[in-house]
Amino acid sequence: MNSTLITNAKIVNEGKVFEGDLLIKGQFIEKIDSHINYPANHTVDAKGNFLLPGVIDDQVHFREPGLTHKGNIFTESRAAVAGGVTTFMEMPNTSPPAFTQVLLEEKYQIAARTSLANYSFYIGTSNDNLEEILKTNLKNVCGLKIFMGSSTGNLLVDDPKTLEGIFSRFPSLIATHCEDEPTIRKNTAEFKERYGEDMSIKYHSHIRNEEACFKSSSFAVDLAKKHGTKLHILHISTAKETHLFNNNIPLEKKKITAEACVHHLWFNDRDYDRLGMLIKWNPAIKTEHDQQEIFNALLDDRIDVIATDHAPHTLEEKANKYFQAPSGGPLIQHTLVAMMEFVHQKKISIEKMVQKMSHNPAILFEIEKRGFLREGYFADLVLIEPNHPWQVSKNNILAKCGWSPFEGNTFRSAVKHTWVSGYLAYANGQLNEGKSGERLTFHRS
Repeated sequence: MNSTLITNAKIVNEGKVFEGDLLIKGQFIEKIDSHINYPANHTVDAKGNFLLPGVIDDQVHFREPGLTHKGNIFTESRAAVAGGVTTFMEMPNTSPPAFTQVLLEEKYQIAARTSLANYSFYIGTSNDNLEEILKTNLKNVCGLKIFMGSSTGNLLVDDPKTLEGIFSRFPSLIATHCEDEPTIRKNTAEFKERYGEDMSIKYHSHIRNEEACFKSSSFAVDLAKKHGTKLHILHISTAKETHLFNNNIPLEKKKITAEACVHHLWFNDRDYDRLGMLIKWNPAIKTEHDQQEIFNALLDDRIDVIATDHAPHTLEEKANKYFQAPSGGPLIQHTLVAMMEFVHQKKISIEKMVQKMSHNPAILFEIEKRGFLREGYFADLVLIEPNHPWQVSKNNILAKCGWSPFEGNTFRSAVKHTWVSGYLAYANGQLNEGKSGERLTFHRS
């Protein structure tokens, strides 16, 4: 059996940092100890670098099938493992949307052939596929995604009767994009009349404003409380929304949880002047006050998970005027090193970062044997060098779209190695594409 011994690492796991060794045998972590003497096939001297459980990103858009000029499962999973993300959960807004079990399974088959990272896919819902989503096998599908704020095709679910049916009958985790569509449409009409088709991106956060976000998020929370639903609200973008969530309950017992995305922690509305459409996201990046309060909620455990909402578009698409430019951008390659900047700045501890990026997604989604450095768990690992400055540039961006809002930024930390289920998928700037990741399974009845 193939084995790897990692020595002299600063192991970060379950609220502690300690010096030690870790032994991988096959796909699994065989042993963790202060010193391990074993004749492994491979030895990696970590030299005091940090060894972390692999990042689990619970919200990505990899664009396959149907939108592969932007990205695909192979290209974006390459970017993921280069950034220390060993596991992703991908959204259903592909073309066609993953509204049926057949379409959902087709995405799994693509990932089994081409994904370098471990994977799961959400089943999507519309106003008319309730019976189909109830067929979902909850042992090997991460959850259900509802777009409660979207005007793309039939992805928007806005029928109150349908929402009641979903929240009352779906027996597992429901993840929601929460923005109130009537509020957005009203604001859009007003701003278009005032500023015309060539409106500045700086008004994006006024159109997709606090009112639109809070109205939808609070409605989702009320529905979840009414029906006892397990609700996970994605990409919180306002200070007001953070007060919808509780930090007095252990995560294992929480029924209502929340996610923060790297771009809402890193950028605020002053950055629109510099980066323009490159940071056009839905929900919108908002004020410095919102940015700070989201960070505070992350630190005090009202917000449970850090993710990316990685959603690539081409530069040609982003170069359009405001109303034509799509929302979203590529982040998965830089999520871990961006959060490590906050560690360097002492805004968050490395233990808390690992909790939000690895442990909590595993707990929240009930993932089997991942998200922790534990003997008997899958060896999803990241070795990160904390003092290895490097600059993001076109020649080291791996997302298919070829750009990043971080381009030109110098990060102080670098991902050195990434193991996916025991396989060294990335080492010292080189991808090893000889093995696919694995489909996630979940502790669910």
